[in-house]
Amino acid sequence: MDYKIEEADIMKQKLYLLAAMLFVSLPGVASAYVGPGAGLSAIGSLLALLLAIVVAFVGFFWYPIKRLIGGKKGGATIEEDTIEVEQDAVAVKEKSE
Repeated sequence: MDYKIEEADIMKQKLYLLAAMLFVSLPGVASAYVGPGAGLSAIGSLLALLLAIVVAFVGFFWYPIKRLIGGKKGGATIEEDTIEVEQDAVAVKEKSE
């Protein structure tokens, strides 16, 4: 029986602690003026955050999926790029001689 009493006391203490934390966290009355500069800064920050989320979505999800589905279109292959660079290097070497 004592066990049930102790458990009830602990629950009561937790409830009082929660009530005290909620009471302390309630804001009081604030008679303050927020000017247009602060409002524009808040709007700008919100827009920057939304843009960052969109860019992150495109970079991490949409673009790689698009590349997997569609493949690489119209670009030169690595072998073609390597041959072109080698030919350029030979041409530069011949000019310098």
